[in-house]
Amino acid sequence: MTSVQVDKNTGDEAGGNTSQEGYERGLGSRQVQMIAIGGAIGVGLFMGAGANIAKAGPSIILMYALAGVVIFFIMRALGELLLYRPVSGSFAEYAREFLGPFFGFVTGWTYWLMWVVTGMAELTAAAIYIHFWFPSIPQWVSALVFLVVLFGVNLISVKIFGEVEFWFSMIKVTAIIGMIVIGLGVLTLGFSDAGDTATVSNLWSHGGFFPNGIGSSLMTLQGVMFAYLAVELVGVTAGESENPEKTLPKAINTLPWRIIVFYVGALLVILSVVKWTEFSAGESPFVHAFGKIGIPLAAGIVNFVVLTAALSSCNSGMYSTGRMLRDLAANKEAPQSFGKLNARRTPAVGIAVSVALMGIGVVLNYVVPEKAFLYVTSVATAAGIWTWMMILVSHIRYRSAVEAGRLRASSFPAPGGALFSWVALLFLVGVTCMIAYDKDARVCLYVAAGWAVCLAVGWKLLKKRDPRIAERDRQQVDAGR
Repeated sequence: MTSVQVDKNTGDEAGGNTSQEGYERGLGSRQVQMIAIGGAIGVGLFMGAGANIAKAGPSIILMYALAGVVIFFIMRALGELLLYRPVSGSFAEYAREFLGPFFGFVTGWTYWLMWVVTGMAELTAAAIYIHFWFPSIPQWVSALVFLVVLFGVNLISVKIFGEVEFWFSMIKVTAIIGMIVIGLGVLTLGFSDAGDTATVSNLWSHGGFFPNGIGSSLMTLQGVMFAYLAVELVGVTAGESENPEKTLPKAINTLPWRIIVFYVGALLVILSVVKWTEFSAGESPFVHAFGKIGIPLAAGIVNFVVLTAALSSCNSGMYSTGRMLRDLAANKEAPQSFGKLNARRTPAVGIAVSVALMGIGVVLNYVVPEKAFLYVTSVATAAGIWTWMMILVSHIRYRSAVEAGRLRASSFPAPGGALFSWVALLFLVGVTCMIAYDKDARVCLYVAAGWAVCLAVGWKLLKKRDPRIAERDRQQVDAGR
């Protein structure tokens, strides 16, 4: 593993509040906690849940819960690695250390791609949401304004990024909790237009808990996993957290409660208040439920929340892409200019290049049909699954090294050890098979194959240009085995 070099007078040794990679440790516990919470709540829940409910009925609750358990296994595996060695380029670094240089190269660039394409989609989504209030503003103008503002937020300092993400997450959390409280009020007190039909029996009275069969329910797992993308973002913050030994375990250990409340709890309430047959694809179940209850300005409220969810995702994307490019540059797997920090200790060049590519989404607003963005999110899901797989395989290799006495044990061991990582890995393989079976979703696997070819060619050119890269990393991987 090649670490990012620290300037002579800027490391922790010099007494500054910087990480060993030269970043400013500007993310406090409050911000890391909310980044972790916000990572578990996104457009996949606010908008994507409608299509999943239409396919699976009330059993979608079980699918979110099942996927949530697997996500927790993934995050505990990541947590053990983070406390073994907290680095900002976590996924790529661990893949590089435990699987070899090629896997670190692929993971870093794939995670970067995930956030670039997600940023394109989220910018366009945000521009569409603005049309709700200002239909006369051209869509590309709104997308460009959001792009520039969020770019500035990420360029100024990590503290500003953390604060903006804190408030984005606060809005999402408040909206979900408000929905749950109001829904429980409708169920127990019977007020509002939905009071006469709201009942827990809606969960099984309209075709049963699995109205379309278990197979249809399982096929929704690919969409459900998309909703959980970005939970791993807390790992990217490791190099800039004020006290990673305390903040990261706390953020990861509260994940089950976030899943129970924000996914399982919210869907339980919504599907009890409104029978599942009333929901459809292309419609936010939250907007529909709020409207059914009769809350004034329901559509406007939820539209604002979904707008913040899209901007939050794009904001996080800009943050993570810059860090991933810097990690790749540190390992000579990307142009060295990506490894430079500006005066405010942010990887400005890497962020700028990523934002420029996200800006392609602004141009595509003229020509890309609506279904293309479904393909973009499918590509993001495939890239996310690869990242999760690399976390799990790296964890399995790490535990093997610890048990053999070659590496020190982490202060935050994952429950079940490598066993639960194997379970989660098999689950992700199953989801990938479901994606291949779905004719609309499998296009992302074609893109993934093309991306794999590009990376293979890029790696061969990289080794040809500097054979010492592969030899250096091979020796370091061998030394860690």
